[in-house]
Amino acid sequence: MRRIVFVVAGIAALAAAGATPAAAVVGQAAPAFTLTDSNGKPHSLADFKGKTVVLEWWNHQCPFVGKHYGSGNMQKLQKEWTAKGVVWLTINSSATGKQGYVDGAGANALMKEKGGAPTAVLLDHDGKVGRAFGAKTTPHMFVIDARGTVVYAGGIDDTPSTDQGDIATAKNFVATALAEVTAGKPVTTPTSQPYGCSVKYTD
Repeated sequence: MRRIVFVVAGIAALAAAGATPAAAVVGQAAPAFTLTDSNGKPHSLADFKGKTVVLEWWNHQCPFVGKHYGSGNMQKLQKEWTAKGVVWLTINSSATGKQGYVDGAGANALMKEKGGAPTAVLLDHDGKVGRAFGAKTTPHMFVIDARGTVVYAGGIDDTPSTDQGDIATAKNFVATALAEVTAGKPVTTPTSQPYGCSVKYTD
Protein backbone atom coordinates (compact mmCIF):
# COMPACT_ATOMS: atom_id res chain seq x y z
CA MET A 1 0.00 0.00 0.00
CA ARG A 2 2.86 2.37 0.80
CA ARG A 3 4.32 2.06 -2.68
CA ILE A 4 0.92 2.56 -4.33
CA VAL A 5 0.42 5.81 -2.46
CA PHE A 6 3.79 7.09 -3.58
CA VAL A 7 3.21 6.11 -7.20
CA VAL A 8 -0.13 7.94 -7.22
CA ALA A 9 1.65 10.98 -5.81
CA GLY A 10 4.20 10.63 -8.59
CA ILE A 11 1.47 10.57 -11.23
CA ALA A 12 0.11 13.81 -9.79
CA ALA A 13 3.58 15.31 -10.01
CA LEU A 14 3.86 14.12 -13.60
CA ALA A 15 0.67 15.93 -14.46
CA ALA A 16 1.95 19.07 -12.80
CA ALA A 17 5.25 18.75 -14.63
CA GLY A 18 3.49 18.70 -17.97
CA ALA A 19 1.22 21.64 -17.18
CA THR A 20 3.72 24.38 -18.06
CA PRO A 21 6.40 24.28 -20.76
CA ALA A 22 9.93 24.27 -19.38
CA ALA A 23 11.93 27.47 -19.77
CA ALA A 24 15.02 25.44 -20.70
CA VAL A 25 14.34 24.21 -24.22
CA VAL A 26 16.18 21.28 -25.75
CA GLY A 27 18.22 22.49 -28.71
CA GLN A 28 18.59 25.99 -27.29
CA ALA A 29 21.13 27.64 -25.01
CA ALA A 30 20.69 26.88 -21.32
CA PRO A 31 19.63 29.83 -19.15
CA ALA A 32 22.66 31.53 -17.61
CA PHE A 33 22.94 31.45 -13.84
CA THR A 34 25.23 31.91 -10.86
CA LEU A 35 24.61 30.12 -7.55
CA THR A 36 26.56 29.66 -4.33
CA ASP A 37 27.47 26.12 -3.40
CA SER A 38 27.25 24.38 -0.03
CA ASN A 39 30.75 25.62 0.84
CA GLY A 40 30.00 29.26 0.03
CA LYS A 41 31.71 29.29 -3.38
CA PRO A 42 29.90 30.85 -6.36
CA HIS A 43 29.53 28.88 -9.58
CA SER A 44 28.33 30.20 -12.93
CA LEU A 45 27.21 27.98 -15.77
CA ALA A 46 29.56 30.00 -17.97
CA ASP A 47 32.49 28.71 -15.87
CA PHE A 48 31.95 25.27 -17.40
CA LYS A 49 31.96 26.24 -21.07
CA GLY A 50 33.54 23.44 -23.04
CA LYS A 51 32.35 20.77 -20.60
CA THR A 52 29.24 18.61 -20.48
CA VAL A 53 27.10 19.60 -17.48
CA VAL A 54 24.37 17.71 -15.62
CA LEU A 55 21.83 19.55 -13.49
CA GLU A 56 20.03 17.43 -10.90
CA TRP A 57 17.19 18.92 -8.83
CA TRP A 58 17.40 17.45 -5.34
CA ASN A 59 15.15 17.21 -2.26
CA HIS A 60 16.51 14.64 0.19
CA GLN A 61 13.10 14.18 1.83
CA CYS A 62 11.37 13.21 -1.41
CA PRO A 63 10.79 9.42 -1.66
CA PHE A 64 11.59 9.45 -5.38
CA VAL A 65 14.97 11.02 -4.65
CA GLY A 66 15.32 8.53 -1.79
CA LYS A 67 14.89 5.69 -4.28
CA HIS A 68 17.91 6.78 -6.30
CA TYR A 69 20.13 7.72 -3.35
CA GLY A 70 19.05 4.82 -1.13
CA SER A 71 19.98 2.36 -3.87
CA GLY A 72 23.23 4.15 -4.70
CA ASN A 73 22.04 4.72 -8.27
CA MET A 74 22.49 8.50 -8.28
CA GLN A 75 25.89 8.35 -6.59
CA LYS A 76 27.07 5.74 -9.09
CA LEU A 77 26.13 8.01 -11.97
CA GLN A 78 27.79 11.00 -10.31
CA LYS A 79 31.05 9.13 -9.75
CA GLU A 80 31.11 7.50 -13.18
CA TRP A 81 30.55 10.67 -15.14
CA THR A 82 32.55 13.17 -13.10
CA ALA A 83 35.49 10.75 -13.47
CA LYS A 84 35.04 11.22 -17.23
CA GLY A 85 35.15 15.02 -16.97
CA VAL A 86 31.43 15.76 -16.77
CA VAL A 87 30.38 18.52 -14.36
CA TRP A 88 27.52 17.39 -12.10
CA LEU A 89 25.62 20.15 -10.28
CA THR A 90 23.05 19.09 -7.70
CA ILE A 91 20.59 21.92 -7.07
CA ASN A 92 18.38 22.44 -4.03
CA SER A 93 15.50 24.82 -4.74
CA SER A 94 13.47 24.09 -1.60
CA ALA A 95 12.49 27.33 0.11
CA THR A 96 13.25 28.01 3.76
CA GLY A 97 10.86 26.03 5.96
CA LYS A 98 9.69 23.73 3.16
CA GLN A 99 10.35 20.04 2.55
CA GLY A 100 13.91 19.35 1.51
CA TYR A 101 15.37 22.69 2.58
CA VAL A 102 19.01 22.45 3.62
CA ASP A 103 21.70 24.99 4.35
CA GLY A 104 25.27 24.45 3.22
CA ALA A 105 26.35 22.45 6.25
CA GLY A 106 23.23 20.30 6.04
CA ALA A 107 23.80 19.60 2.36
CA ASN A 108 27.39 18.59 3.01
CA ALA A 109 26.40 16.30 5.86
CA LEU A 110 23.72 14.59 3.77
CA MET A 111 26.03 14.08 0.81
CA LYS A 112 28.71 12.65 3.09
CA GLU A 113 26.19 10.31 4.72
CA LYS A 114 24.90 9.06 1.35
CA GLY A 115 28.24 8.98 -0.43
CA GLY A 116 27.11 11.58 -2.95
CA ALA A 117 29.72 12.79 -5.41
CA PRO A 118 28.44 15.77 -7.40
CA THR A 119 30.88 18.44 -8.52
CA ALA A 120 28.96 20.83 -6.25
CA VAL A 121 25.66 21.20 -4.41
CA LEU A 122 24.15 24.55 -5.35
CA LEU A 123 21.67 26.41 -3.16
CA ASP A 124 18.73 28.04 -4.95
CA HIS A 125 16.45 28.82 -2.03
CA ASP A 126 14.72 31.70 -3.79
CA GLY A 127 13.94 29.34 -6.67
CA LYS A 128 15.09 31.68 -9.44
CA VAL A 129 17.26 29.14 -11.21
CA GLY A 130 14.76 26.33 -10.80
CA ARG A 131 12.03 28.46 -12.31
CA ALA A 132 14.35 29.65 -15.09
CA PHE A 133 14.88 26.04 -16.11
CA GLY A 134 11.29 25.02 -15.52
CA ALA A 135 12.34 22.42 -12.95
CA LYS A 136 9.13 20.78 -11.76
CA THR A 137 10.11 17.70 -9.80
CA THR A 138 12.83 16.13 -7.72
CA PRO A 139 14.68 14.68 -9.39
CA HIS A 140 14.38 16.70 -12.61
CA MET A 141 17.42 16.24 -14.83
CA PHE A 142 19.04 18.37 -17.52
CA VAL A 143 22.11 17.66 -19.66
CA ILE A 144 23.94 20.58 -21.26
CA ASP A 145 26.61 20.02 -23.90
CA ALA A 146 30.00 21.68 -24.25
CA ARG A 147 28.49 24.50 -26.32
CA GLY A 148 26.01 25.35 -23.59
CA THR A 149 23.04 23.82 -25.39
CA VAL A 150 20.39 21.81 -23.54
CA VAL A 151 20.47 18.32 -25.07
CA TYR A 152 18.32 16.47 -22.53
CA ALA A 153 15.54 17.47 -20.14
CA GLY A 154 13.27 15.17 -18.15
CA GLY A 155 13.26 12.25 -15.77
CA ILE A 156 16.27 10.23 -14.74
CA ASP A 157 14.64 7.12 -16.24
CA ASP A 158 11.41 5.72 -17.62
CA THR A 159 10.04 4.15 -14.43
CA PRO A 160 8.17 6.62 -12.16
CA SER A 161 8.08 4.63 -8.93
CA THR A 162 9.69 4.75 -5.50
CA ASP A 163 10.72 1.07 -5.61
CA GLN A 164 14.49 0.57 -5.72
CA GLY A 165 13.90 -2.80 -7.36
CA ASP A 166 12.70 -1.04 -10.52
CA ILE A 167 16.08 0.56 -11.18
CA ALA A 168 17.63 -2.57 -12.66
CA THR A 169 15.04 -2.78 -15.45
CA ALA A 170 14.52 0.96 -16.04
CA LYS A 171 15.92 2.76 -19.06
CA ASN A 172 18.22 5.44 -17.67
CA PHE A 173 17.77 8.42 -19.96
CA VAL A 174 20.51 10.47 -18.31
CA ALA A 175 23.18 7.79 -18.63
CA THR A 176 22.24 7.23 -22.27
CA ALA A 177 22.26 10.96 -23.05
CA LEU A 178 25.68 11.38 -21.44
CA ALA A 179 27.13 8.43 -23.32
CA GLU A 180 25.85 9.84 -26.59
CA VAL A 181 26.75 13.49 -26.13
CA THR A 182 30.26 12.75 -24.85
CA ALA A 183 30.78 10.53 -27.90
CA GLY A 184 29.74 13.37 -30.20
CA LYS A 185 26.47 11.70 -31.12
CA PRO A 186 22.95 13.17 -31.09
CA VAL A 187 20.84 12.30 -28.07
CA THR A 188 18.26 9.75 -29.16
CA THR A 189 15.79 10.59 -26.38
CA PRO A 190 16.21 14.34 -25.79
CA THR A 191 13.10 14.77 -23.64
CA SER A 192 11.02 12.69 -21.28
CA GLN A 193 8.41 13.32 -18.63
CA PRO A 194 10.04 14.21 -15.29
CA TYR A 195 8.66 12.47 -12.24
CA GLY A 196 8.97 12.86 -8.50
CA CYS A 197 7.89 15.30 -5.81
CA SER A 198 7.04 18.85 -6.86
CA VAL A 199 9.85 21.33 -6.29
CA LYS A 200 9.07 23.15 -3.05
CA TYR A 201 9.47 26.71 -4.28
CA THR A 202 8.98 29.81 -2.20
CA ASP A 203 5.43 31.20 -2.39
